Amino acid sequence: MKKLLEELFPICRSITGKGFLKSLKIIKKSSPEIKIKSFNSGKKVFDWMVPNEWNVKSANIKNEDGKVIIDFKKHNLHLVSYSSAVKNKKISTKDLLRRIHTLPKQPNVIPYVTSYYKKYWGFCLEHKNKKKLFKNKKEIFTVNIDSSINSNGKMNYGEFLLKGKSKKEILISTYLCHPSMANNELSGPLVLESLIRYFKKKNNNYSLRFLILPETIGSIAYLQNHYKHLKKNVIGGYVLTCLGDKGKFSYLKSKEDDSISNSIVERYFNRKKILYKKYSYLKRGSDERQYNSVNINLQIGSLMRSKYGTFPEYHTSADDLNFVTPGQLKKSVQIVKDIIEEFMSIKIPITKIFCEPHLTKYGLYRSLSTKNFDLDSRNILNFLSYCDGKKDLVIISKKINLKIKQVNRIFKILKQKKIINEIT
Repeated sequence: MKKLLEELFPICRSITGKGFLKSLKIIKKSSPEIKIKSFNSGKKVFDWMVPNEWNVKSANIKNEDGKVIIDFKKHNLHLVSYSSAVKNKKISTKDLLRRIHTLPKQPNVIPYVTSYYKKYWGFCLEHKNKKKLFKNKKEIFTVNIDSSINSNGKMNYGEFLLKGKSKKEILISTYLCHPSMANNELSGPLVLESLIRYFKKKNNNYSLRFLILPETIGSIAYLQNHYKHLKKNVIGGYVLTCLGDKGKFSYLKSKEDDSISNSIVERYFNRKKILYKKYSYLKRGSDERQYNSVNINLQIGSLMRSKYGTFPEYHTSADDLNFVTPGQLKKSVQIVKDIIEEFMSIKIPITKIFCEPHLTKYGLYRSLSTKNFDLDSRNILNFLSYCDGKKDLVIISKKINLKIKQVNRIFKILKQKKIINEIT
């Protein structure tokens, strides 16, 4: 994992371009099952458009002495992502400073800045160096950016469907579209790739769909082509991001509080007595937005250590190979793996009867007494009222205030009577 992390880190990635494709191909070497696919630039995807393909070869700023003072080759965060081409542009200190981005409160780091959907060019710099480099207010600088924005380009992504016993799927998604940021950018794909290698050796109850996308626009484009299938088959899943730092685990809930995705995470951490931080869906900010959007509603949560946007290294050059450790990544792999294993063991009932069933027909109207509990018609009807194919037995047991043992018994009886089916 360390070798893969070090190989991927220096690459300049964006939502399109050679850097993204190169990174996918590197990951594919470890998991050849991943299929590399693409969307054409200009394709309309819901309310969005697949952007033109951006590539960059070099970018720098020279002072009047011809000395390079900011160089993309030294750190790819120095260039604003999707910067348009500039050739030998002479520019005053005053005008250039309008295009120099820094973080005054974090003077030692280079910020990450993008301009995907508006034509722009700019550079990013450590704030501490800004005054040093631009002391002379009358100096004229030379800017060169060797980049291209191609309307006939592509936006790539990676996909692997690992078929299980059931056609129902668990969706595991991550993104790969940021330059040289180890935790925010690479931890998710590295954990996902490890999960592929583990679960492809297992006899899984449910199918697993793995996605490596450009954030936001990638998931939107994918949903445009596949949302009908996903709505029919996905029972839950997670976005993986920021899994390599030393912070305690965090979970951002899917939109519906009682979703299977949420329930499994809660029961896992509670059973293992692992302290974790919970975030409301209202605090969303990654691809869980798209998967839970109106009319999609896949109920996908996000698994993280420190949540994106909450740690000072986020979207800066400080998110480097020293910030992420292989040990933490391995621990994250184990936890996510355990959570998916938990997913594999669940039972999801769905009623076969339209409206309320006539229990007398099935010999279930009168109370049935056992040594341990009473199984009466009220409990049966309460159970059936939540058999919508979206809740497992644990969620239902909480809803109707019965022990899981009782719910399991009701489940078996109703299945025998052919009143319900188990989602398969």
